[in-house]
Amino acid sequence: MHPAPSIIAFTTLSGLGFGLLIFRGLGMPGVTGLVAFAFFAIGFALAGGGLLASALHLGRPERALKAFSQWKTSWLSREAFLAAATFAIMGLYAALIVFLGVRVTLLGWLGALAALGTVVTTSMIYAQLRTVPRWHMPLTPVLFIALSLGGGALLAGQISFALVLLIIAGAVQILWWWQGDTRFATSGTTMATATGLGKIGTVKAFEPPHTGTNYLLREMVHVVARRHAVKLRIIAFALMIAVPLVLLLVPFHHLLGVLAVLSHIAGVLVSRWLFFAEAEHVVGLYYGMR
Repeated sequence: MHPAPSIIAFTTLSGLGFGLLIFRGLGMPGVTGLVAFAFFAIGFALAGGGLLASALHLGRPERALKAFSQWKTSWLSREAFLAAATFAIMGLYAALIVFLGVRVTLLGWLGALAALGTVVTTSMIYAQLRTVPRWHMPLTPVLFIALSLGGGALLAGQISFALVLLIIAGAVQILWWWQGDTRFATSGTTMATATGLGKIGTVKAFEPPHTGTNYLLREMVHVVARRHAVKLRIIAFALMIAVPLVLLLVPFHHLLGVLAVLSHIAGVLVSRWLFFAEAEHVVGLYYGMR
């Protein structure tokens, strides 16, 4: 699929923001006053900025409120509800800590759970799609959760947690790439199944459906050369996992912590670009491009 900058920003920033809010909900770091305000502000800014980017990705952004109307069937709608719940719960939780120095543990845990649920619903928007076999597997939500928690631990300054969670996220990312590369072939989707003509013989493309470009080709059929994909995977893994781990293992300094966070964000952006660019939509079968 053709990667849209807004959707890359959304999945990257919101994951980091909600990851940080999860740790704040669990009481990490245990700060109050202006320091706590700064942590909450960063979390809300990243999560809110990511959701705003997703709204701008809509063809009619002014209709974003309609996302709340389909909660029974739509993961996008469930994401909207859980994001709103997270902001409401964590907003109250943050106000009590910042202005009164009071931490209501139950409120924090509920906020953390809502934030985690938001990350899960975001991942399920993609994992549910049978038309994109690379996404349609249990590892997709696991990957989103692992990166959100790893990035959240980094932003929260929880070095011990960050070391473990980043290693887990790196392992999940490698496994996701490995399994994803075989998903289209093992999904059983072919030109015969896509057209429904397999019962009458071998199906071959005689000519493209039309001679010019269209929305489907622009948005759903984007081919990344294998050699470029491998290079980008190495860059993504190095920036979001390897470099932060090395920086965290060095005697801690605030500047190194900032560099680790920036490196991680850059790596996740590259990884997210690949997430969308390498997604082989089955509609490509109609054009002989799969």
